[in-house]
Amino acid sequence: MNNPLLLALALAFALPFFSSLLSLSHPLDPLTPNEINQIQHIIQNSNLGSLPNLTFHFVDIAEPDKSDVIRWLDSKSQPKPTKIKPPARQAKAVVRAGGKTYELVLDLATNSIVSNHVYTGHGYPPLSFMELFQASKLPLKYSKFIDSIVSRGLNISEVSCIPMTAGWYGETVTTRILRVNCFYRGGSVNVFARPIEGINLLVDVDTMRITSYSDRFRAPLPKSEGTDFRSKKFAENSIITYNISGPGFKIDGHNVRWANWEFHLSFDARAGVTISTASVLDPVTKNFRMVLYRGHVSETFVPYMDPTTEWYYRTFMDIGEFGFGRSADTLQPAIDCPASALFLDGYVAGGDGKAQKMANVICVFERYSGDVGMRHTEINVPGRVIRSGEPEISLVVRMVATVGNYDYILDWEFKQSGSIKVGVDLTGILEMKATEQIYSDGKTGNTYGTLVTENAVAVNHDHFLTYYLDLDVDGNRNSFVKAKLQTARVPPSANPPSPRRSYWTVVKETAKTESQGRVRVGAEPAELLVVNPNKRTRLGNQIGYRLITGQPVSSLLSDYDYPQIRAGYTKYQVWVTAYNKSERWAGGFYADRSRGEDGLSIWAWKNRAIENRDIVVWYTVGLHHNPCQEDFPIMSTIHDGFELRPANFFERNPMFKQD
Repeated sequence: MNNPLLLALALAFALPFFSSLLSLSHPLDPLTPNEINQIQHIIQNSNLGSLPNLTFHFVDIAEPDKSDVIRWLDSKSQPKPTKIKPPARQAKAVVRAGGKTYELVLDLATNSIVSNHVYTGHGYPPLSFMELFQASKLPLKYSKFIDSIVSRGLNISEVSCIPMTAGWYGETVTTRILRVNCFYRGGSVNVFARPIEGINLLVDVDTMRITSYSDRFRAPLPKSEGTDFRSKKFAENSIITYNISGPGFKIDGHNVRWANWEFHLSFDARAGVTISTASVLDPVTKNFRMVLYRGHVSETFVPYMDPTTEWYYRTFMDIGEFGFGRSADTLQPAIDCPASALFLDGYVAGGDGKAQKMANVICVFERYSGDVGMRHTEINVPGRVIRSGEPEISLVVRMVATVGNYDYILDWEFKQSGSIKVGVDLTGILEMKATEQIYSDGKTGNTYGTLVTENAVAVNHDHFLTYYLDLDVDGNRNSFVKAKLQTARVPPSANPPSPRRSYWTVVKETAKTESQGRVRVGAEPAELLVVNPNKRTRLGNQIGYRLITGQPVSSLLSDYDYPQIRAGYTKYQVWVTAYNKSERWAGGFYADRSRGEDGLSIWAWKNRAIENRDIVVWYTVGLHHNPCQEDFPIMSTIHDGFELRPANFFERNPMFKQD
C-alpha cells in the first residue's frame, strides 16, 4: 500500500480487528494469536508433547451453542443491556502424533484439556503446509527421479514439484499419502504450463519418504514461449480509486455496521471468511432482524476428467484437504480490491501449532459500479416528467484463495435492498497435460481436454463450491418452501368468459423432511424460499427470503465412481437439513482420503423433520469447464453465485425512504 494515509487507516482498523483476548466482544470471535499460542503451549506440555511427530492440523473455536449466542446477543440489544456472560471460551484442535489422530477440546479460561479422543474412523485431517513443502522437495534428492530428469535432457535445478492429494479408490486400508507431480520451469514463471509427463511418485506423509516410483513414458515438453501470465504493471497514475459519498461502514472488533446491515466477520484456516449473525434494519420498526446466523463456503469438489494412470486421482476437495483460509492470498490494492478498500489480517495455526499471520487476506469496501438500485420515470402526470431513483451502492467482503493453479475470488455482498449476494470468480492457470499430438484442424486426438498450445492439453474438469447457510429468518424456526410455477388452463365455462386460454399460477409445497428438501435446480420452474411460518406481514403474507440460484450444474460422474461417492452431495444443488452445530463440512470433517461415510448426503439420510424447525440450507455453485485457447496462458475470470433476497420480509421496499 503506497499511500501512507491509507496504510495508517488500514492499520488503525486492522489492529483491533484481530486483537488480543482482552478485547473479545462476540462469542464467535476467531482465535487470537495469543489464544493460538496458548493452545499450542497446553498441548505441547501435555502427554502428547512427548509423542513423536506432533503436528497441528486444525485449530479453531469450539462452536458454542447457538442458544447461548442468541441469548448473549439479545442481552446486548436491549435498551438497557443486561450483563450476561458470553459462552465459555473453548477451542477445538486436531493433531497428529505417533501416527494417530487426536481430537481435543480445550478450555482457555482454565488452561486445560477437557477432552482428548483418538479418531479411529476413515479419512485424515487437513494437510499442513510444512508437510506439503517437505513432500515437494523429496523428488529433487531422489536418485531415480534425478536419473529420469537427466535422461530427458533437463536440468534438475529447473524442476518444481507439487504434491497433490490421492483420494480413495476402494482400498480397505489407507495411509496418509500424496501424489507428487513435477514441472519444468526452464525460464518460465508459469510452472503448470510445462508438465513433465509420465512419472508417478507416491509419498508416505507420516514417514515423509517416497514409497513408489515409476517412469512409464515420455511426452514432448511444452515450450516456454508465450507462457508468462504476468500483466504489464499499471502506472501509478492510472489506478482508479472509488471514493463515493455512500453511507460508510464501521468495524468494531469483528462487528461490521453499514447502511441497514450489521454482521460479524471472522476468519479461520478451513473456511476462510465466515459471516455470522447478519441482521438487517427494519425501516418500520427500527429494529434489526436476523437473516443469517452463520454462512461460509463449506467444501469444494474439483474432479478432472482424465482416467489415465497419471491423472485419475486428481479429484480435489480443497477445503477439507488443504483449507481455504490457509490458502488465502495477500490481496493487491487496485487489482484484487479497490485501492480505497480496508485490508484486514487473519491468523491461523501452523503445523507447529504457533500462530501465523496472514497479511491482508480480507478486504472490505463499498462498491458503486454505476448500477441502478431502483428508478422510474413517470410521464402520465399532466404537464410534468417525474424522475426518481437510487444508485446501487453495496458493501463487499472479499477473500482470494489460491489453491495450486486456481484462484478463487469469494465475495459476500450486502445490498440496501436487504439482499445478500454471494459471488464466486475463478481465474488462474489451467492444469495441463503434455501430449505428442499437434493438430491445426482442432482435433487434438485427446478426449480428455482441449489443445491450448503446442503439446499441451488443458484437461476438462468441474468446480463445485458448496456453501453452508444457517438461515434464521427473523428467528430460528423456519420452513423450506418450493413455490412451483405451474401452467393453468382457463376453463371454457369461466364466468365472465375470457379470450385467454392459459396462465401460470404458484403452488407452494412445504418440505416436511430432509428428503423433500433436496432440489435439482432447473428440473422444474420453482422459487425456493426459507420462510418463518410463525410470522406474517401486516397484509398477511408469510415472511421469508428467496434463494435465487445460479447455473443449474450438478455432477455428471457415475454414482458408483469413487470420487462421486466421496462427494455424493454434488448430485443436488440444494439440500436442507436440520440444524446440528457439528454438521458444517459438506464433505465430512476428515475429507482427505475419505470414503463418503460422513458429510451432507449421509446426514440427510436421517430424514429429520425440517418444517418449522431450525434448518440449514446448503447451496452448491457448479461450473463445468471445457477449456479453450483463450484460457491460456492465464484465465479471465468466470463467474457464478447466488442471492438471498427478501420475499415479504419487509412491509415495503427498504430502499425507499421518505424521511
